[in-house]
Amino acid sequence: MGIEKTRDVIVQTAQKLFARFGFSKTSMDEIARVSRKAKGSLYYHFSSKEDLFREVVQKEINEIKNQLEMLLSENINADEKLKKFLLVHCEMVVKAINYLEGIRADFDKDVSLIEDLRIQFIDWEKNVISQIIQEGIDSKIFPAFKNPQAVVSAIIHIILGLEISLFLFRNSRSENANLYNEIHLVIAGLKNFKE
Repeated sequence: MGIEKTRDVIVQTAQKLFARFGFSKTSMDEIARVSRKAKGSLYYHFSSKEDLFREVVQKEINEIKNQLEMLLSENINADEKLKKFLLVHCEMVVKAINYLEGIRADFDKDVSLIEDLRIQFIDWEKNVISQIIQEGIDSKIFPAFKNPQAVVSAIIHIILGLEISLFLFRNSRSENANLYNEIHLVIAGLKNFKE
């Protein structure tokens, strides 16, 4: 088995174990045992359990970004694109159990395991949302905001609030059912915003 294949097996195994038992209850010994790799092999690829967890979360973030990038190429109006962007983001985050675990760990401890990954992801989302907002302004779907970056910042804060809600109410059908209505209200508010 090649080095990259071994690394992939370790990451896939760790992703499943972290998702099932959480970061703190998953050991490198257990990851080595389940992946059928020597513990030294894990440490060859990853300097620590934290480093491996970050790789798992980065993989989940990349999967979210890939899904979001696919919808950006769709030939739809900016309001529908933004609505789909928010919905797909939430749907993918719910599946990204380790990303949510990283958010939980941030609440439980003063030390963040994935803060820099989240900041990079948020910066990427800001750029994408800025493009969608500008597209909506250009096509007159959204009003010509005096400060479009403030609109983008507000949407990012909404996304962060939704992530916390998704984490807290992960399996709540009523919360998930309200999500579409909440996103619809955000888009309607943007389209009818008067400064």
